[in-house]
Amino acid sequence: MSATVAATRPSRQDRPHNAAASAHLRSPKGPRRRRFIDPTTCDRDYGPEELEFMQALERYKRSSGRMFPTCSEILEVVRSLGYQRDVTA
Repeated sequence: MSATVAATRPSRQDRPHNAAASAHLRSPKGPRRRRFIDPTTCDRDYGPEELEFMQALERYKRSSGRMFPTCSEILEVVRSLGYQRDVTA
């Protein structure tokens, strides 16, 4: 950097912090890591079927790498648990 450029550029302490503007300066840290939220530590008491479904969906998300599965993918998870549509109604 030349002395002219350094003299005209404000020092780091003089510049306001703008996280959005400095985001491009940070190096990428690789793929995002999801924090696992244990449903058993939440305030609500989940039933065994709900826990089984939530755990199966989390396994699917981790194995597929998809944070937001489509409705079709969720239906696959439900079917993999053995659920079937009752057609007697």
